[in-house]
Amino acid sequence: MDGEAPASWHYGLMAEHWGEFITDAPELPFFLAEVERHGQPVLDLACGAGRLLVPLLEAGMDVDGCDISPDMLAQCRRAAARTGHDPALYAQPMHLLDLPRRYRTIYVCDSFGLGGDRDADLETLYRCYRHLEDGGALLLSIDAEYTSHHSWDQWLPDERRALPEDWSGDASRSVAADGSEHVARFRGIAVDPLEQTFVREVRLEKWIAGSLVASEERLLRATMYLKNEVALMLRVAGFRGITVRGDYTDETATADHEKLILTGIRQP
Repeated sequence: MDGEAPASWHYGLMAEHWGEFITDAPELPFFLAEVERHGQPVLDLACGAGRLLVPLLEAGMDVDGCDISPDMLAQCRRAAARTGHDPALYAQPMHLLDLPRRYRTIYVCDSFGLGGDRDADLETLYRCYRHLEDGGALLLSIDAEYTSHHSWDQWLPDERRALPEDWSGDASRSVAADGSEHVARFRGIAVDPLEQTFVREVRLEKWIAGSLVASEERLLRATMYLKNEVALMLRVAGFRGITVRGDYTDETATADHEKLILTGIRQP
């Protein structure tokens, strides 16, 4: 780990895309219950455009946000302002987390491993531990890649040799509130099962009145984690009382759950 920012695509048009179109928060009831259980204040680490942070503010929670992307934070700040809130937001990579406050609850929703640097991810857990009050909880989610036929097949030699994918797949087309059309195409670039990493690319376009006004291509590198290695990393970072639940429920995780939520406690 060299202190540089991880490889992320959450800038520019991608930040606009998240702020405008990625607004549903089906995980919200889970996190509301977890904050009730573990307490406030709360840190939404990798808060993005505020998909979870803003509803928590609206529910009366004391919550701060932190994200690597100032562009995403700008979207978050605008979304919060529309509901009459002005949260403390910090532009920092997770592995360089250094905030003036300690928390009862920290959560990382669907963002642990982005950047594809294991040393940085372990440092993130150390930083989270230091930012928690005694008895506070860290919650983080990971994808169970083996539940996706497409994702798991790309670990196989023949599938890897077929990468990168071309751009022939269907594009996502969405119309923003201002009438602009946003087009997004995604493709796989590389998968390394030995290092458990993958690289994806996005091609983004913004159209106004039939004219292309902006276009970008960005890369995202990420680490694919399994349950036991993340649990071990949490223990190495000092966490105890580690639990693993599935799909943002209180159910103990099984091999059929697509999302795994690990919780670790900072012991007094």
